[in-house]
Amino acid sequence: MKRVEAIVRPERMGAVKCALEGIGYSGLMITAVEGHGKQKGVEQTWRGEKYKVEFIPKTKIDLVVRDADVGKVVRAVTTSARTGEVGDGKIFVSPVENAIRIRTGEEGEEAV
Repeated sequence: MKRVEAIVRPERMGAVKCALEGIGYSGLMITAVEGHGKQKGVEQTWRGEKYKVEFIPKTKIDLVVRDADVGKVVRAVTTSARTGEVGDGKIFVSPVENAIRIRTGEEGEEAV
């Protein structure tokens, strides 16, 4: 099993959710986060005054998937979240040692 953690633009979250549901992954966790990448924030103008927004709002999506589905999940997120602009986000994939469904006690892929 793998944990797929995606950081995407909040306005793309609906498209990402639909794409994941379309490939059979409706169970996910979503967290509102703030941060910046290499661009280190953005400069904006409001009422003629320039100011820097250092931490940009993003949405973090976490889900645990079967090893065989990692490529499919990564493609779904990438395709649905991409705008082609700086700040589209990142995807991180890491191993998951075990998963346990608390209600039934199922373990491993059965719990996912």
